[in-house]
Amino acid sequence: MSVFSARLADDSEVVVRFAWTADTAKGLSVPTDTPAVAGRNLSWQARAACRGNDLAVFFAPDAERGNARARREAQARQICLPCPVLEQCRDHALTMGEPYGVWGGMTETDRRRHTKRLRGGERRPVGSQTLHRPRDLRQTPHATTEPVDR
Repeated sequence: MSVFSARLADDSEVVVRFAWTADTAKGLSVPTDTPAVAGRNLSWQARAACRGNDLAVFFAPDAERGNARARREAQARQICLPCPVLEQCRDHALTMGEPYGVWGGMTETDRRRHTKRLRGGERRPVGSQTLHRPRDLRQTPHATTEPVDR
């Protein structure tokens, strides 16, 4: 059973519970008349590279681990890499505290680490002017979605 929750502008919370299967998200896409969430305009989602893709690539099924998770996340990041709204997507996920999925090329773990760094005293603004593509998503002649060994 998966649980998703969102805090609305009036500080109320919406909680959705459902059983996730690989077929759950097939055929789903973001509508062109995407509503505002907590006062935010989400019309950028209509231009997202992930629009029309199988959402199972971006959201982990229950009990997914190890290599399967790494492969799925790498596939999601490949879709995110050329996305024209990557920064808006990432800003949305960080600002809204999206707990699940790959958003703006950042995995759940990436977002947790980013938030932890901010809470630990590192003062790096979240806005798209100052938050850049993760190192492995930067567009370079030899860009890859695989982590770089250091």
